[in-house]
Amino acid sequence: MKLLIIEDDVNLANTLARRFTKQGFTCELAHNSEQALQQITTFEASHFLVDLKLGDDNGLALIKPLREQFPSARIVLLTGFASIASAVEAIRLGADDYLPKPVDFNSLLKTILGDVEAGVSLESTEPSQIMSPERLEWEHIQHVLHSNNGNISETARQLNMHRRTLQRKLQKKPVQH
Repeated sequence: MKLLIIEDDVNLANTLARRFTKQGFTCELAHNSEQALQQITTFEASHFLVDLKLGDDNGLALIKPLREQFPSARIVLLTGFASIASAVEAIRLGADDYLPKPVDFNSLLKTILGDVEAGVSLESTEPSQIMSPERLEWEHIQHVLHSNNGNISETARQLNMHRRTLQRKLQKKPVQH
């Protein structure tokens, strides 16, 4: 089993590679879209773990070329900015599954291996898989903040929110679901 981990967080990518190697995978890493496209010319992976946000790149753009070159490979999109729209788009483009961060390693391993029950099923109506409004708000704030390169004032303006209110929301820990 060969796994290409496409993740811009170098520490996370290295940690995942070590853990998957212990499970019998041969792992290669790419930290942006360009590296990923170079890697697939020499590394014939059977599994792909793709981060949605790759710095300024979007991991969704990699799904179609990966699927075209490796039609039977298992492609899992991993994201800290989970949304129904991006999940639907990932599946439409050819991803096999979609997981929000943080995710425990056992669930990630089962999803990479194709255990259907481990991943987030879009048809699922289990309450544990539906994000709460508070979690959705937190995810949206993080997304807008990231797109503004951490600029709190600009983020507050775009969210039509007072800067102090935004700062209070950012100090809170994210709601789990």
